[in-house]
Amino acid sequence: MSLRKLQFTAGLIGLACTLSAATAFAADLQTFRLDMSDGKFNPARIEVPAGQRIKIEIHNVGKTAAEFESVELRKEKVLAPGAQSFVVIAPLRPGEYKFFDDFHLNMPQGAIVAK
Repeated sequence: MSLRKLQFTAGLIGLACTLSAATAFAADLQTFRLDMSDGKFNPARIEVPAGQRIKIEIHNVGKTAAEFESVELRKEKVLAPGAQSFVVIAPLRPGEYKFFDDFHLNMPQGAIVAK
């Protein structure tokens, strides 16, 4: 095997290990579920522990595309109807952090409350 192929293979293995570790780490976090349905949130208010990394599983159960967005948390995630994904949020100070559906700006916002 040439040196170039060996370096490429080693790089791919390293990338796979990094992605695997990141996925495993996200799986160990305290997880909260958020359903989005055509601009509505369920629950609209999520209480989380302050000072801990958390994971929010986002499920678009509506019939239109949705975008979870929080300017304060610097997070956004676009989801097609029926899709699901997640965001990992760094430890939060106690307080309230707003989020909204950028595709349904006329609907009420939601909030993550760190206590």
